[in-house]
Amino acid sequence: MGRRTFRGAKTLVTGAASGIGRATALAAAAAGAELVLTDINGEGLDATVAEIRAGGGTVLAARALDITDYDAVTAFANEVHEAHDSLDIVMNVAGTSAWGTVEHLEHRHWRKMVEVNLMGPIHVIENFVPPMMRAGRGGALVNVSSAAGILAFPWHAAYSAAKYGLRGVSEVLRFDLARHGISVHLVVPGAVNTPLVHTFELVGVDKDNPRVRRLVAAFTDHAVPPERVARSILRGVERNRYLVYTSFDIRFAYWWARKFAFPYNYVMRRASDRFSRLQASVGS
Repeated sequence: MGRRTFRGAKTLVTGAASGIGRATALAAAAAGAELVLTDINGEGLDATVAEIRAGGGTVLAARALDITDYDAVTAFANEVHEAHDSLDIVMNVAGTSAWGTVEHLEHRHWRKMVEVNLMGPIHVIENFVPPMMRAGRGGALVNVSSAAGILAFPWHAAYSAAKYGLRGVSEVLRFDLARHGISVHLVVPGAVNTPLVHTFELVGVDKDNPRVRRLVAAFTDHAVPPERVARSILRGVERNRYLVYTSFDIRFAYWWARKFAFPYNYVMRRASDRFSRLQASVGS
């Protein structure tokens, strides 16, 4: 069931300019994939393409675009299919993050989380998966959700709205696409040391406050490198795993949340209370 090897596989990776997307593109290229790459950051995308080609890898096409722009994604997909036919592996990696409590989050924060982290992947799925189905060669769909797509972290309501949504899409497509030989893989990273660690929005809190700085530093120290995440993603596809963990802590936390619902609820309430007290003391 599904695509089990990257060698010779025409593979789309979104968010390929930096972080997990870049690391995944490089890892897939090293595994012999023929790449189709996108990112909103054109300069970073060009750097990724240049590095892959310098290492002897193959990039079939690359386009700087905003995945929230359905028409742009559609136009790119049409060009890719005309030149290279349907793809074998589609990887939705691009994403962004904003944290905050409901009284501080503005409508623009909710909308951005949903547009980038949910509708963006849906635009990609709409344009690239049906041609895979019609081609009848099977394939794989990879959706990068988050630990915040399976666990209820404080301040993550807007972010989790999108990441839980992507999890739901993946859960349904996991069964809908099986008859077409297309496997679905849901990636749930925890802390990952990418530029997003330093650029995410923290609404209603002064990020320059020493206590917040220490919290971000602790998060960064705990974070795994994006290259480790990329290896987990490739291994998850090759071994046909639906739920792809990138660190043991998230695997254990999700098992614990399901196995011990009452303690999980208690811990999450305490965590939320702690974060609320922090916000009250360092609010911007």
